[in-house]
Amino acid sequence: MADSLHQHPSKPRTKDEKQAVVNRLKRIEGQVRGIQKMIDEDRYCVDILVQISAINAALKKVGFSITERHIKHCVSDAILSGEGDQTIEELMDVMKQFSK
Repeated sequence: MADSLHQHPSKPRTKDEKQAVVNRLKRIEGQVRGIQKMIDEDRYCVDILVQISAINAALKKVGFSITERHIKHCVSDAILSGEGDQTIEELMDVMKQFSK
């Protein structure tokens, strides 16, 4: 992955924003542990696949949430400061990875 243009967001995340993302990631972590347990218990493949699908959806939701914040703050600020083209190109590169 290419180096980022910036090391930190132009507007730091609030404590509540951080907590919301961390809470979602902890739920996803629990779901992954649940799948590990399902494998250990030789659970039905379709049930495992349904859980994998749920995890993928949850990760996408986190990703879109972070993308939305990035556009509203980082990209917007970059456009106003004259660095919009670079920042938009960086975002497009990341979005291409999301679509793989």
